[in-house]
Amino acid sequence: MNPKDDKRTGLTSSPVSVHNPHLDELKDDVLYHFSLGTRTHNLPAMFGDVKFVCVGGSPWRMKSFTEYIAAELSMEDPKAEYPNICAGTDRYAMYKVGPVLSVSHGMGIPSIAIMLHELIKLLHYAHCTDVTIVRIGTSGGIGLEPGTVVVTKQSMDATFLPKFEQVILGKTVVRNTDLDEGLAEELFQCSRELNQFKTVVGKTMCTQDFYEGQARLDGAFCSYSEQDKQDYLNKAREAGICNIEMESSVFAAMCKLSGLRAAVVCVTLLDRLKGDQLNVSHEVLHSYQQRPQILVGYYIKKQLKALRS
Repeated sequence: MNPKDDKRTGLTSSPVSVHNPHLDELKDDVLYHFSLGTRTHNLPAMFGDVKFVCVGGSPWRMKSFTEYIAAELSMEDPKAEYPNICAGTDRYAMYKVGPVLSVSHGMGIPSIAIMLHELIKLLHYAHCTDVTIVRIGTSGGIGLEPGTVVVTKQSMDATFLPKFEQVILGKTVVRNTDLDEGLAEELFQCSRELNQFKTVVGKTMCTQDFYEGQARLDGAFCSYSEQDKQDYLNKAREAGICNIEMESSVFAAMCKLSGLRAAVVCVTLLDRLKGDQLNVSHEVLHSYQQRPQILVGYYIKKQLKALRS
């Protein structure tokens, strides 16, 4: 689907694209894991004003982000109770304040992929345009001080290649994992304006697993040595990889297909070259986890201010 011209303003708007002709045949598309549907809910009325979507693994974290952004934008009482729009299911949580939608995606590629299929359809059915989506989360750093925020410019697989592979009808389909360079640069500039914590732009490795897939030595199974681990992580570092997580590749691929301007902003909780387990206090971890939301919140506030001026 191509960008559309708004006859009233003369500006070009970018809709959220779906690429599935079978959807036209559905009388009611049930977004099962959101407990929403095209017949049972007025999606344009509920979500038509959404311009920013922030997604993250934890339901608690995404509710916290909603409360934070509400206070930042001075839109609603930050002490108000924000209802979970997806309360009819226990799979994901969704919150909304003004033009900002906050959605949890669980852990790992399969979980975020299911969520994204339904989120993209929701935004499409709601006739949303010019949507920016950001994944905020945590990661393991490679050669970075804990607490460093990484803005991903490209997601790499566990062999250090920029691709996402999926088997469809028994055949391997390879999709691009580039993220929006302009958006990454804008977020990096915001971090410089904030000047509160170190931020870098780099490549992120997305793995299928938290333990062996990330060369950890503390899983239930391990068939390699400490030296093997160090060699692998150093090769990743030489390939330009700054951090490791488990969702960025499919996130980048699906957002690119749907025309969504997308970014991944993750804080590093530890340097994987120095260990596998977290050994800092809960208070320090909490302060680290707030950094992506501070950066993204600042970006959203700045963008909305620019739109109003």
